Amino acid sequence: MEEEYIDLKELFLVVIEYFWTIVFATVIGACGMYLASQTLMSKKFNSTTKIYVLNQQDAQMLTYSDLQTGSQLTKDYADLVKSRTVANQVIADLDLSNSYPDMKGITPEQVAGMITVNIQQDTRILQITVTDTDPVRAQAIANAVRVAASTHISKVMNIKSVNVIDYANLPDHPSKPRTTRLVLIGALIGMFLSAGSVILRHILDDTVKTPDDVEKHLGLSVLASIPYDEIVDTHAKKRKKKRKA
Repeated sequence: MEEEYIDLKELFLVVIEYFWTIVFATVIGACGMYLASQTLMSKKFNSTTKIYVLNQQDAQMLTYSDLQTGSQLTKDYADLVKSRTVANQVIADLDLSNSYPDMKGITPEQVAGMITVNIQQDTRILQITVTDTDPVRAQAIANAVRVAASTHISKVMNIKSVNVIDYANLPDHPSKPRTTRLVLIGALIGMFLSAGSVILRHILDDTVKTPDDVEKHLGLSVLASIPYDEIVDTHAKKRKKKRKA
């Protein structure tokens, strides 16, 4: 029994034959993902504030060893920023449950889930980012988290001071959904699905269409072929219709 093989050149020609179909599917995938990102996905805004933690009694005597020790503690600071104490303080300071209908009954865990803390390498700088559907509220919560976290870190870690590097910004554009990335993903999905279906249909199609197919599938040589005449076929169809009439 002869082994079946896939002719890459033949597959390439099939893809070229259905080129515009694949292009159309690619455009449909991109447009569909764009519409989904604009209508089905809620917009998220990021507001960021930065603080610097200083645990030396005299800032002028700060050494490299002290800096290394302090940078190792920043992970502890990050955990304190997302602690229940800080979240409860933010809820109380901004009266989130009563001031915003969509935050009715908000829990400390939900507030902590809105907070992301990034630590700049080999520094004591903490970048606190709050993600919310309302840009103004995101800014307010970020500033409230900074104030509450600074007080909490100072008490727990016996820190001399927590200084503000940047106050929270008011975001002017959403961070999510990332429309450009989603459109690209949608286009790739449409392209691969359409190209894959065309190739799969061609591979699974074992019908005989050309003399080469006879030799390939049946192992027989074609002695002769009868050309197809559209005019004769048209006349035959007309005569058939007349007989039925």
